[in-house]
Amino acid sequence: MQIGLRRAGREQAARRRRFEQLAREYERDVFSAALRMTGNHADAQDVAQDALVKAYLGFDQFELGTNFRAWMLRIVTNTYINEFRRRRRTPEMMPWETVTAETAGKVVAEAGEPLPEEQALADSLDAEIEEALARLPEVFREAVLLCDMHGLSYREIADALKVPIGTVRSRIARGRALLQEQLKQYARSKGLI
Repeated sequence: MQIGLRRAGREQAARRRRFEQLAREYERDVFSAALRMTGNHADAQDVAQDALVKAYLGFDQFELGTNFRAWMLRIVTNTYINEFRRRRRTPEMMPWETVTAETAGKVVAEAGEPLPEEQALADSLDAEIEEALARLPEVFREAVLLCDMHGLSYREIADALKVPIGTVRSRIARGRALLQEQLKQYARSKGLI
């Protein structure tokens, strides 16, 4: 019984060291992907850290010898989509007593935020793109995000999703076509095209 426990402990320690080695090797890719998604350094650090924690906790499910980078980028993408954007929509709270025209203007100026009408247009477009992505069937959404947001090759996407390359090509083409159609209708309704 003791020998089996020691062997399991050694195997677990070896697997943990392997994760740490792979995580260090690809931490730059993880952060770069998070930065492309979030658009700022602090938020990218949060997304990357959350993704690494999730990967560490789920590393037993990772098949050694397969594409760790693609696996991590998929976790980063899911973390960003499922958690981070939801949190980002929650406005930062400020005590009402401290709000004056001067402090409100100063906070907006320091944040470098666009004018309210510019922000409303950007938010509505971002929301429409998010909604269009959310309406895509998951198999198409995953392939499009891994290709267009993370720059993975078709081979890397096929390895990450465990499907043939032809399936990846088909999913990307169909996903892009669905997005284009959804966003074209939106653009027409807003008089943008």
